[in-house]
Amino acid sequence: MTDGQADWSGIVYGDFTDPKKFRQRLEAGADPLGELWTFDTPLHAAAQKGSPQVVFELASRARDLDAFCQGRSALWNAVYHQREDNASVLAELGADPWRPMMDGWSPGRLSLAGPLGDLFEAPEDQALTDQERAMADAGPELAEVFSGISYDGFSMACVAGLTAAEAVQRLPVGEVIAVDDHAPWHEQDFYGEREIVGVTDVPGGCVIAQPWAYRAVDVLEVVTAGTFAYGMYANPKSGNQGHVAEDGRRIKRDLHPGYDLDPTSTAREILASFASRRNAIVHCLVYASLRPDSTDCLERPDTWVRLGSKRF
Repeated sequence: MTDGQADWSGIVYGDFTDPKKFRQRLEAGADPLGELWTFDTPLHAAAQKGSPQVVFELASRARDLDAFCQGRSALWNAVYHQREDNASVLAELGADPWRPMMDGWSPGRLSLAGPLGDLFEAPEDQALTDQERAMADAGPELAEVFSGISYDGFSMACVAGLTAAEAVQRLPVGEVIAVDDHAPWHEQDFYGEREIVGVTDVPGGCVIAQPWAYRAVDVLEVVTAGTFAYGMYANPKSGNQGHVAEDGRRIKRDLHPGYDLDPTSTAREILASFASRRNAIVHCLVYASLRPDSTDCLERPDTWVRLGSKRF
């Protein structure tokens, strides 16, 4: 195996800052849009994690700068990962920032929702809606609020447009639990009981949380009649598990909040992921357009309830 071989076998993440290594393979006939790691191409991977020099070597030899991999172009990857340097290289070589992809989020339109908003000159019909602007702006603010919280083992359901009182009415509540002095969850006598969840009003809706187990995700169908929610269980064994429910039905599961998307992701999922900056809690909140100004909804819920015997 040599650096002058005409394929991409043996390329690892650390190689993407070495233009010489890529130039040798390209000169030997390797395809910038060829298969890399079975799920990527060198150009798309470089746009995300490579140096501008490597991006230039690949992009200047690519037969189609706007070719899709996993539903998106290399320019889209650069914008999503806030690589202004790589996005500029691709745009200068002719990549199209306004090519439709990812459920309406072209690279240019996605840039408007983040710190690269001045990178491309936007047509008037590409402007963000007021709701999209609010979701995009909420991401950095929420990331700051929740930056210090340890949430391993937590579950949460972020419910849009529903008050805590309305959520409690929909839940199969066996008992509303009186607590003393708004103490944090780990100081409560019932800490660890499987059927107990906390419910809190926040701007935009409510948050249902269980800091020690997964039951907050179990209630998604019950509380979403006429609305929608994003739920997550931060499983200590297997990582964050995301769920989307709408109008009483769970329509998506096994999602990875805050991380990379797949070609079937919806416009709302894409914006929530982009705005969250890889913070899973923020992804859940942004998706539901919730905007708490503290971590109390997870650490000091307003109301604790014991779920009744009715299964759901």
